[in-house]
Formats: sequence, C-alpha cells, structure tokens
Amino acid sequence: MSNFAFNNPAFQQQDPRNVATYPGGPQAAQGAQNASLQHGAMDAAANAQLEGMYAAPPAGAIETDRMSVEDTVWKTAGLFAILLVTAAIGWVWTLGGLDVPRYDPYNPPAVSMLPWIIGALGGFVLAMAVMFTSRKKVRPALIFAYAVFEGLFIGGISAFFEVRWPGIVFQATLATVSVVGVTLALFASGKIRASKKATKIFMIAMVGYLVFSLLNVVLMWTGVNTNAFGMLSQPVFGIPLGLIIGVLVVIMAAYSLVLDFDQIQQGVRNGAPRKYGWLGAFGIMVTVVWLYVEILRIIAIARGNN
Repeated sequence: MSNFAFNNPAFQQQDPRNVATYPGGPQAAQGAQNASLQHGAMDAAANAQLEGMYAAPPAGAIETDRMSVEDTVWKTAGLFAILLVTAAIGWVWTLGGLDVPRYDPYNPPAVSMLPWIIGALGGFVLAMAVMFTSRKKVRPALIFAYAVFEGLFIGGISAFFEVRWPGIVFQATLATVSVVGVTLALFASGKIRASKKATKIFMIAMVGYLVFSLLNVVLMWTGVNTNAFGMLSQPVFGIPLGLIIGVLVVIMAAYSLVLDFDQIQQGVRNGAPRKYGWLGAFGIMVTVVWLYVEILRIIAIARGNN
C-alpha cells in the first residue's frame, strides 16, 4: 500500500513537457510577453516621474527649511513694512498731525520728542537682546518689536529734522537708497567683497567712532559744547568736522552692508536653517537705519546748524 503523502502531484513522475511552467511549455511565451509588458510599463512610469521632477519648480525655503536669499529678502521687506507703518505713527505723534509747521527761530514750534526717545531706548534694548540671545535661539518676535521701536525713532527724528530743515527727509531717503543700491550692485557683481583685513579696520574704526560719539553726547549734555551737533559742528580748515567724519561713517555703513550681504550668502551656502534669515534681515535693518540717521545729520550740518 502506497503512502498517501506521495500522492501529491509534485512527487509524481510526469513528462516535463506537460507542465505549464516548463520553459518550453505552452504558456512560456505568454509569460515572457507579460513580463516584457510589465517592464515596459514600469519604465514608462519611471520616465514620467523623472519628467515631472524636472518640470516641477525647485524646492523653496519652506519645503527645505533652509535659508535662501529670496526668503531673506521677503523677511527684510516685511520688517521694513512694519518700520514704515510705525514711522508714520511716530511722525504724526511728533508733529501732532500730518502738517509740518513752519520753523520760526524766535518762536519754535512745539514738537514732541517722546517718539524719538521711546523708539531709541526701546530699539537699543531690543537690539542688544537679539544680538546676545540669537546664538542659542532666534526669536522673530524680538526682531518684530525692534522694527516697531525703530519705526517710532525714525518717524520722530525725521519729523524733528523736517521742521528745522524742510525737505531734508526726502534728501536723506534718496541718498540712503542710493548708497544701499550701489553697495548691493557692487556686491552682486563681485566687485566688492568682505575681507579679514578690511573687517579688522572696520571694527577698529567703529570702536573709535562709538567712543567719539559718546564723548560728544556727554559734552552736549553737560553744556560744555552748546552747538547743535556738538564737536561735529566745529570747523576744521573751514569745513565742519561733522562733514569729514560723516563721509567716513557712510563708508563704514556701506561696508557694514557688505558684511550683512556676505553673512547671508554664507548662510545660504552652508545650508543654515530658514529661521536664520530673520537675523540677516535684522542686520540689514540695523545698518540701513544707522546709515539714514548719519546721512540725515550730514545734510543738516551741510545746510547750517545756526
């Protein structure tokens, strides 16, 4: 009696030509054809996917969560939009309205200096907070707040200068935009770049200028120098010292912009996280505000401080 386990057809002897899976069997050709069709379909799908990838727009900063020049530009534009809105508020607050009163040396118009003072103090404190905490964590909220206070400062000081020297705000704005535009064009064309030697000279000059500015403010507050701009109003060979120093400071501010652009470029190349674009925008805003105030003062000194 045979074992029922061997009754399985797999153990039965049969002509291999009768097995459907035999290479020379009747279904061999059909199987090969099906396989060929499957490979062709897979190749077509792969080609279509590649074409779709090539045709699709490149991944942006949001998709990659990486810093990009375009994203930093949008962040910078957003901060300056906030600055302009609060600058308008500071302007109206300073003048008590939109109209600029006519200056009379014997009866000076009453203007509020609160926006100027509040904006300067708040902006300084927030700038220090951003710079000293950004190594551990980037806080866009602090940068937004800085733009708000800087707007109050810019609006207040611009209104104050406009009352004394009509048309000065337009002149300073045009000059600031020109310096920023020329610096950006030179950097984009590769004709100007940051270097270690130039940066070292810039830092030394910056420290010297800060010490001079602090001393000048102290002399003005204590009444030692009663000129409108303190030592900057003193003539040197018939030229106000403020004009000479002002030209050098504008060059320093322009190089500071080069450093800002260079840091942004390095961040993009190194694949820095997208949040660091806020620091790039913050650096540009700090430098542009500094440049505008310096040009404002240069024009005021040139037009006379009596």
